[in-house]
Amino acid sequence: MTVSVIGAGLAGCECAYQLAKRGIKVNLYEMKPKMKTPAHSSNNFAELVCSNSLRSNELTNGVGLLKEEMRQLDGLIIKCADATKVPAGGALAVDREGFSELVTKVIKENENINIIEEEVTEIPEGYVIIASGPLTSDKLSKSISKITGDGLYFFDAAAPIVTKESIDFDKAFYKARYDKGTADYINCPMSREEYEVFYNELINGQEAKLHDFDKELKVFEGCMPVEVMAKRGHDTLLFGPLKPVGLENPKTGKEEYAVVQLRRDNKDDTLYNIVGFQTHLTFPEQKRIFSLIPGLENAEFVRYGVMHRNTYLNSPVFLDKFYRLKKDDRIMFAGQMTGVEGYIESAASGFCCGVNMAKIVKGEEPIDFTKETALGALSHYISDESVKKFQPMNINFGIIEGLGYKVRDKKQRYLKISERALNKIEELKERIL
Repeated sequence: MTVSVIGAGLAGCECAYQLAKRGIKVNLYEMKPKMKTPAHSSNNFAELVCSNSLRSNELTNGVGLLKEEMRQLDGLIIKCADATKVPAGGALAVDREGFSELVTKVIKENENINIIEEEVTEIPEGYVIIASGPLTSDKLSKSISKITGDGLYFFDAAAPIVTKESIDFDKAFYKARYDKGTADYINCPMSREEYEVFYNELINGQEAKLHDFDKELKVFEGCMPVEVMAKRGHDTLLFGPLKPVGLENPKTGKEEYAVVQLRRDNKDDTLYNIVGFQTHLTFPEQKRIFSLIPGLENAEFVRYGVMHRNTYLNSPVFLDKFYRLKKDDRIMFAGQMTGVEGYIESAASGFCCGVNMAKIVKGEEPIDFTKETALGALSHYISDESVKKFQPMNINFGIIEGLGYKVRDKKQRYLKISERALNKIEELKERIL
């Protein structure tokens, strides 16, 4: 029996790996390098098109728990991320190219995976996992729409990247918020006057022209363009990406009015991305406005931010807790198309699909990871029929089942939830692996 997996992004590669290690033959379809979306540039699989950060590594954070669950269960994406990590304080960030190259190498060397470099325009016969991503081609989208009706979409935005050598360290300084972990972030402080100038230019900046099919702007809260955020109010950025709290300037000994952070983007420590500065300003406007940030006056931009369409399903209507299509249970969906948001979340959905499709092909019952785990909380969220206005979701403790008793200290409560989740994973491990 062969399973077709459409798309070699994070979710698709995780799917294919989990199927293949369980002895299932896989046809992995990937339209690159023959065709690329506007957001892609590399020919490698699992290309990171936004940030190079996979976010927190700590068990007091939902995504930190999700990572640890996948580590315990031999998740491909987390294994490759750990192998290519770069310093990022309490977060897990990776060398962008090194990460994708390693994932590609593992997939291409697996004898159970047959790679087919072509665009899929019709859903194949037999067992299928659709992991075509947020930029699914128009032809495949139309094919999916035949069984799901009209799709939904929002916009995803990528932040600019600058060279480290072009940053002015007479103004910028290294520091982690609250001195937590190592000082891996570069911080650019702003006085009130500097913030006022920057803010006014930002909210009046020229935005890139959208395609006709992208006219209706629907923005996911977790990946909002910085200029859209700024237009919500003068102080919005001060409670978001420019939050100065916990970042005392070692040059002045005081907390600044606003702080822009930059995070290392590659292993060689030569490139840094501007944290939280996803944008769809025009490229000249990005250069002009972001150069108003103290320390970035002469910044060399090696990549400007881009804005692109992101397609996803109204999953509670169409999918069950195993990511299966209710109308046709030979088909599963994985990745951002299901409404999970984030690199690790996408890989996690791919993991669950790969594990359970292997179970189904072998005539076994699929595994319910339950809402006690981060893996299960995501699958239950996207299939929760009580959700009437479905929005993409990052993993968080709010969707993981509570303890059933009060723990006043939030960190201790989260640690107890994480401990319970990892115990549950240990219980399930024999069935999963």
